[in-house]
Amino acid sequence: MLRDSKGAEPLWPPEACITTTVAATPVAALAGCFDTVLVRRVALSRSGPGCGLWRLDIANPGVESFAPGQFMMLRPRAFALDPLWGRPFSIYALAPKTISFFIQVAGRGTAALAGLEPGAPLTVWGPLGNAFALEPDVRTLILAGGVGLAPFPAYVKKHPAPSRLSVLFGHRPPVAAYPFKEIAAAVNAEHFRECKPGDIETFIALLDERIRDYRGGLILACGPQPFLLTVKRLARKHNARLQISLENRMACGVGACLGCVTKMAVAGDSPEPAFANVQVCTKGPVFWADQIRLEGEEPWT
Repeated sequence: MLRDSKGAEPLWPPEACITTTVAATPVAALAGCFDTVLVRRVALSRSGPGCGLWRLDIANPGVESFAPGQFMMLRPRAFALDPLWGRPFSIYALAPKTISFFIQVAGRGTAALAGLEPGAPLTVWGPLGNAFALEPDVRTLILAGGVGLAPFPAYVKKHPAPSRLSVLFGHRPPVAAYPFKEIAAAVNAEHFRECKPGDIETFIALLDERIRDYRGGLILACGPQPFLLTVKRLARKHNARLQISLENRMACGVGACLGCVTKMAVAGDSPEPAFANVQVCTKGPVFWADQIRLEGEEPWT
């Protein structure tokens, strides 16, 4: 297992948190859309981009199950009309009384969510989208970058053959800020922290090696766009099967606004590949990598 230079042990979740016991109530007008409240917020790292990493637990308004890779839209009442739209987050964990999300502050919306106090009202809708493939008899490699780790604790927990799973996780804040330890307790997992110039080339070489080793298996990836571009390029190089979960910006989450489109291959008469815009929220967020064209898809080294 690779560790950062300080060798810090990961700790998840931290014991210090802010909590409340207010219950959630469903919104009758739309199935799968609920009024609920924030139960708990946990500061995991305040030193990351924006203002760090947070775990948010909301009161479970009646969601009984989800498939790893699905997401929910969160919209605090404090948004009022600015920001107007909710924010999408992968479901990290589901319990009878709570639903948990792992977020990184990256703008006004996530900053507002991270600043909520327990008891703050939210409107949420979901679970939405599709999920990662689960092939019990196939060796599976999970590749995650930063908050792209969020959907995988549930995937590892649900997988009936964890001995066939391996994880490689790349990150910048300390690994203790992520739910890595619970994954490493269940499957073969390693992490790589980018600390200085030149580390990214080392990490890319490690990705190349791992993807090459899984040419006959299944690879799942989630993370920022440059990370996905690199993973897709290396999977194509080694002719490996790859699914990726896109982190496109979304507004409605249900396919109505066309604000989260990506280009997906379609059948046509031309020998050249043809692509059409499809909604990530309803057709994804998980796609087979060879069926989509990512924005800015160029070799990235």
